[in-house]
Amino acid sequence: MLTVVGIDGGALPAPARDAIARAEVVAGAARHLDAVAVPPSAERVVLGPVEPALRQLTGRRAVVLASGDPGFFGIVRLLRAAGHAPVVFPALSSVQQLFARFGRSWDDAAVVSAHGRDLHRAVNVCRARPAVAVLTGPGAGPAEIGAALLGWPRTLVVAEDLGGPGERLVELPPAEAARRDWHPLTVVLSLRDPSAVPARGWWAGGEPVPPAGGWALPDDAFEHRAGMVTKAEVRALVLARLAPRPGALVWDVGAGSGSVAVECARLGAAALAVERRPDDAARIAANAAAHGVDVRVVEDEAPAAFAGLPRPDAVFVGGGGPDVVAAAAGAGPERVVVALAALDRIAPTRAALQAAGMTVAGAQLAASRLADLPGGSVRLAATNPITILWGER
Repeated sequence: MLTVVGIDGGALPAPARDAIARAEVVAGAARHLDAVAVPPSAERVVLGPVEPALRQLTGRRAVVLASGDPGFFGIVRLLRAAGHAPVVFPALSSVQQLFARFGRSWDDAAVVSAHGRDLHRAVNVCRARPAVAVLTGPGAGPAEIGAALLGWPRTLVVAEDLGGPGERLVELPPAEAARRDWHPLTVVLSLRDPSAVPARGWWAGGEPVPPAGGWALPDDAFEHRAGMVTKAEVRALVLARLAPRPGALVWDVGAGSGSVAVECARLGAAALAVERRPDDAARIAANAAAHGVDVRVVEDEAPAAFAGLPRPDAVFVGGGGPDVVAAAAGAGPERVVVALAALDRIAPTRAALQAAGMTVAGAQLAASRLADLPGGSVRLAATNPITILWGER
């Protein structure tokens, strides 16, 4: 029989102690093996690569020691995938301990893991959501998370060596976290507002996406300059091709009102708007605030504005010529979507996407909206035809 015992620095429950006392083999990290009373007759297996160690457990009374709750981003998944049906005695997860030490509820917080996983997706969730706990790993610790969050209004709470002799809780801005050296065992909490009390919710991790009210919102849901807003019908197709989602970063280039960036953020993506006009940049910030989402606004001219920005997963170009499209594609996104009113830009834009190694497709969208007539009748009022091109790798 295989038993998994969670370790959090506290006393083990009696059934867990009994399982260890009867074990023929006990496996775990060296610090966990040192923390429990392994019987002299039991073989001790220090976990490095997990798969070879698992072969030593088969057919024996075995105990695996793991941090916190082994069923939460832990070893239970791997054991079940290998055909084991373990008995699990969980301890407090590091996320539970972090929020408890900080004295904050956590049912609104998203939890992501960068331990042996892609840090890019984890930090994009931190860029998009107001409260995110990050399980860290080598090369994906507080310093790397802090560096990735430069430019976003966030505060980090870093818990080091939870339950251990070096336990410490530090609250600091991302820039300072990026400059420090940290204990190898850390958990990071990213907060938009550390003093905010989250609203009473019904879904763990904050409100799910897509949001209430759907997407492709009406044009008048955004403040804009003299009609300079991506029309709802166009936005619907643009969003379908951008595929915004949690863990992704979307650039909105030549953002104008920022309607595309705001909609991407409402769908869970991290969003960054590039806009050269100060008045439009202010409108983007106001539109994001009105819809309760975060959009980082970079007030600069494209493509020079792209220097130093984090790699996007998708880019929408609503303003700018083929040189901007080429630079956007060169930033490494999986997809680039371009909306064009001018017919003479279609061919060079398509060529720029193809030169970047993308497969290109497109469609012209000509929508007519219902408009009231005197006496209660309606007519169809045509909007300007827009050509949408999209390139995918």
